[in-house]
Amino acid sequence: QVQLVESGGGLVQPGGSLRLSCAASGSIFSIYRMGWYRQAPGKQRELVADITSGARTNYDDSVKGRFTISRDNAKNTVYLQMNSLKPEDTAVYCCNAYLTTNWDTQGDYWGQGTQVTVSS
Repeated sequence: QVQLVESGGGLVQPGGSLRLSCAASGSIFSIYRMGWYRQAPGKQRELVADITSGARTNYDDSVKGRFTISRDNAKNTVYLQMNSLKPEDTAVYCCNAYLTTNWDTQGDYWGQGTQVTVSS
């Protein structure tokens, strides 16, 4: 069994910063890609940023220059540093991992999500 647990969400004023963390645990053999998705009310889920085990990163255009994704492979943990937050960044942020389990199965796993609200 694999679990992804997020932390770090909350309420912040426009222009502020938050740091999200997501730790993967359980029967994990290796993790190829970890990332963050978000879903705002009435909108589809969208990719915010992801990072491979080789540290190759990918960002949505709306967050480039403001958000930074990083990863600690030894801890199976991914981070999202969010700076210069805007009200339009308000959403539930979910962690994702594409991994191989100890039983040699591969697939996408998801966390429960953490709320980020940007408001004055």
